[in-house]
Amino acid sequence: MSSVTLRSIGSFHVGGHGRRLAGLPTQHRRTVAGGAPRVVDPNGDYVVGQMYAQEYRLAAPRHALPVLLWHGGGMTGSHWESTPDGRTGWLWRLLEAGFDAFVTDAAERGRASWAPWPQIYAEAPLFRTKQEAWHMFRIGPEGGYDSEPGRRRPFVGQQFPVQAFDDFAQQWVPRWADHEDMTQAAYDVLIERVGPCIIVAHSQGGGYAIAAAQRHPRLVRAVVAIEPAGTCGNAAGAPQPHLAVWGDHLLKPGHPVWAGYRSAADSYWHDAILAGQPYATLDLPVHGIHGNSHFPMLDRNSDHVFSEVLHWLESQRL
Repeated sequence: MSSVTLRSIGSFHVGGHGRRLAGLPTQHRRTVAGGAPRVVDPNGDYVVGQMYAQEYRLAAPRHALPVLLWHGGGMTGSHWESTPDGRTGWLWRLLEAGFDAFVTDAAERGRASWAPWPQIYAEAPLFRTKQEAWHMFRIGPEGGYDSEPGRRRPFVGQQFPVQAFDDFAQQWVPRWADHEDMTQAAYDVLIERVGPCIIVAHSQGGGYAIAAAQRHPRLVRAVVAIEPAGTCGNAAGAPQPHLAVWGDHLLKPGHPVWAGYRSAADSYWHDAILAGQPYATLDLPVHGIHGNSHFPMLDRNSDHVFSEVLHWLESQRL
């Protein structure tokens, strides 16, 4: 591991808007251990839709553009910091490579906080089970999960550190459906605050990054979308270089949800290339890199995948 000299580490919240609640009953609740119940009045002003960012500034960056690291659905920025089995994460690899970096928790995730429901958020949040994640994240086949770790059946050659799957599950956070506009708006404010930047985003975050490139063509200079979900819009409207990264176990044996996400992204990429845009795809199995899950940045070969992404970024001469 190379040494890194930081000039500063900071954090801030951006985005969000005010909401007021009125007419709700007060409660008498104990709020500290050993304390007596006190009046809790939920009526008043709230902030909704803000996001959290932590910035790492190098003493001597070798690249002019910082990298914004955006997470996927039901996650926070923690999975950029280290892997579930304790290896170095892509945040540090980017710092080693000479990039300033920003790790974010999107609106309603992690340190960004969330709002009361059903008073502000209309519905209850969604929570992910280990069973769903095992299949959805392509750790193993549907039905291959078992509550007893020793009886789980991962895919043959799986690169995800399966022994750390339960530790990984500790990172998952609740999320709300149909909050895309609120989240995208917070990302807009982040980009406007940071200025010209590169976005490296995963899964649902990849969809937000692709949309951000359309909305901010002068500020977003490149996008690395790792297994993007939610690809939409007009590809001709995003002229920046884009790289899509795809793992394994996607088309064979096949996953119905991810097959759809991949088809939508491939169509978007195809239209962009026809429009003359500098879009590229890193299909890891096609490049001889096998066994990756939905989380290449956490898999046991994460450094190998990172080197491929870094090579592409440096080739763009941003």
